[in-house]
Amino acid sequence: MSKDLIAPHGGELIDRLATPAEKEDFLAKADSLPRVQLDERATSDLVMIAIGGFSPLSGFMGQEDYVSVVKKMRLANGLPWSVPVTLSVTKEVADPLAVDSLIRLDNPDGKFIGVLQLRKKYSYDKKHEATNVYGTEEDKHPGVKVIYDQGEINLAGKIWLLEREDHPQFSKYQIDPAASRAMFQERNWETVVGFQTRNPIHRAHEYIIKCALEIVDGLFLHPLVGATKSDDIPADVRMRCYEIMMENYFPQERVILAINPSAMRYAGPREAIFHALIRKNYGCTHFIVGRDHAGVGDYYGTYDAQEIFGEFAPEELGITPLKFEHAFYCTRTEQMATAKTSPATKDERIHLSGTKVRAMLREGKTPPPQFSRPKVAEELARAMKAS
Repeated sequence: MSKDLIAPHGGELIDRLATPAEKEDFLAKADSLPRVQLDERATSDLVMIAIGGFSPLSGFMGQEDYVSVVKKMRLANGLPWSVPVTLSVTKEVADPLAVDSLIRLDNPDGKFIGVLQLRKKYSYDKKHEATNVYGTEEDKHPGVKVIYDQGEINLAGKIWLLEREDHPQFSKYQIDPAASRAMFQERNWETVVGFQTRNPIHRAHEYIIKCALEIVDGLFLHPLVGATKSDDIPADVRMRCYEIMMENYFPQERVILAINPSAMRYAGPREAIFHALIRKNYGCTHFIVGRDHAGVGDYYGTYDAQEIFGEFAPEELGITPLKFEHAFYCTRTEQMATAKTSPATKDERIHLSGTKVRAMLREGKTPPPQFSRPKVAEELARAMKAS
């Protein structure tokens, strides 16, 4: 007998994919509609809204929701939500657009991919958003720089996605929320833990993932393949590393590998909440929160992303965070561990950050086996050499 799954955030899985009739109507109007061209992040946001990944959002945020999210980490109705999802344009683009009209949304290549039912145009304080969401006004922070570079007017309203196209690189792993939920039911998974990363999977990741697998029915490996920083490892390399891990080191009947098409914000603690709610929409009951989740540079404390969950009642979020300390290879016990499980001194701990590993790869060095499985290290080294 299949199990009842965790409810989507807000109680309903949003579906904003145009019906065949709606799509035909929109295409017939295509040349007469005013156009807004989306950047890479807005394009992925459009998709995430349409497939229900951002439930309960059915469009780009209106002013009341935006103000409440920036200030309180809640939608205007009080539902927890930690990161604004907005469509920002310049004043020159916004001025001719009429409220209550349909707006054609084109992707960065100029292709007609969606429609916005424009309900409101509003200005906003960029520094206020940066300080509240990212904890800094510095434009060295990649998330803050996005805010400063984008337009000064937000367009709000419900959206339609004309067509759910296959991902150009990872169609095999394109599993949207409705599909992942169906897969969990087929496997009779009552409890599912989600794992998020923008980095190649390494031994510390593997350790905390397998610890989580001991207490749940299944694992949803869900690496992000949307927009990331230019110095992050490319998505195709990261996905190959996951495939290697799946083929060799995980019980495949207990793991599903899928792509997360959303863009990275680098919002640290707030993004940890955001990522958890996204996985709730995909059907996960638990979510792994490790060291400096979604962090960048030295902008956030090591465990700020875990502590922020304490600002919400568990029943409000509806998904259980699994909080892990920094994992390392212990030379005394000759295995992966954390300070909770190992008596190792500082000198007996081997741990490398993603930044250090990227530097090693750029220098032509292969990460040590204590950091990465050899086959994964070989793939990383090969890819870096070819780039």
